[in-house]
Amino acid sequence: MTDDATLDPGRLAERFGDRRVVVCVTGGIAVYKAATIVSRLAQAGADVRVIMTEPATRFVTPLTFQALSGRPVYTSPWQHIESDDPQHISLAASADAVVVAPCTMDCLARLATGRADDMVSLVLSAVDRETTPVLLAPAMNEVMWSQPATQRNVRMLHDDGYAFVGPAEGWQACRRVGPGRMAEPEEIVSALAGLIAG
Repeated sequence: MTDDATLDPGRLAERFGDRRVVVCVTGGIAVYKAATIVSRLAQAGADVRVIMTEPATRFVTPLTFQALSGRPVYTSPWQHIESDDPQHISLAASADAVVVAPCTMDCLARLATGRADDMVSLVLSAVDRETTPVLLAPAMNEVMWSQPATQRNVRMLHDDGYAFVGPAEGWQACRRVGPGRMAEPEEIVSALAGLIAG
């Protein structure tokens, strides 16, 4: 993660101006925080493309992200919006950076086992992580975060070259306090800026 100076609007514009950032949103209550991430990136001059799983659309509508990014939102592998190439390939190949926020327990498991059966995992399966950083921002209940399967998947994804920010400790929507809460949007944007600069 970078220092707080990267949150200065001028510094953020240096990092994100004219960069294409793909924001992947999966189905957890922390989806509302993803709206702030998309807004911050757009204000910094990034070309933001939002991809949502179907469960994510039940928390916040695609229209919210379309308004914040100024771009169409991708929600289905069967939906073709703007490319002559297979859409998941063109989205992956054109990205300068990718962030998954929130990254649910289910998403971690899909990535760790190589599944590509929703729009988010399909696009991520086509990202070359040697040239394009992918940042995961886990978000889930404290018990879900502590599960051996989740910790095993996190270790595997670290080894596979994914970067992580969080999770933090704190109050959760399930009325518990503990680890698993998604990092705050500013921390996620700062971590992503560091990956682009690196």
